[in-house]
Amino acid sequence: MTIRVLIADDQVMVRQGFTVLLNAEAGIEVVGQAVDGVDAVEKVAQLSPDVVLMDVRMPRLGGIEATRRVTQTPGSAVRVLVLTTFDLDEYVYEALRSGASGFLLKDASADELARAVRVVAAGDALLAPNITKRLIAEFSRVSAPLRPPSRDRLGDLTERETEVLSLIAQGLSNAEIAGKLVVAEQTVKTHVSRILVKLGLRDRTQAAVHAYETGLVRPTGR
Repeated sequence: MTIRVLIADDQVMVRQGFTVLLNAEAGIEVVGQAVDGVDAVEKVAQLSPDVVLMDVRMPRLGGIEATRRVTQTPGSAVRVLVLTTFDLDEYVYEALRSGASGFLLKDASADELARAVRVVAAGDALLAPNITKRLIAEFSRVSAPLRPPSRDRLGDLTERETEVLSLIAQGLSNAEIAGKLVVAEQTVKTHVSRILVKLGLRDRTQAAVHAYETGLVRPTGR
């Protein structure tokens, strides 16, 4: 199945460069380009892409608000991959909270770009090449108040599902979680699917953010 991608960036060279790189990849097709946040929201409605590469800073409407609008539209299944110049850009934290599934540096290689799009489209791995745990921990440290875990926001998760959610937030893959819990990887996949459904979350990235925001997992040093 071909992954349909929309690229939203106010710099024409970025849009064109990413378009060339992604269209050269098997199973990925760039179906459109947007010049700012307003254009991105409109193009998502028109083109129904699977993934949006969303720049943070754009005229008229920034990437954070555009991300919020496209991910919170009822029935929307689009996933947003935020483009940023700095790996710990303060705006990335708010983008994750607004519904982004991950982020990617603009100087990423062609292989990193294609992998990021595939991972976000699949929703089956926490995205952030090299610094996932550092990003999420820092996001929580500067954004979330220190408080005890909230069972109300953890819904009716079982004890095992709560444990799996905690490990997702720590950046572990399904295989790593399976090894840690001494269960089959398919069992972990089932737990992850149930966690997302019970909490009404889009993907593993949002599950990780939720775990930090509820106090289930604490950033290092807190």
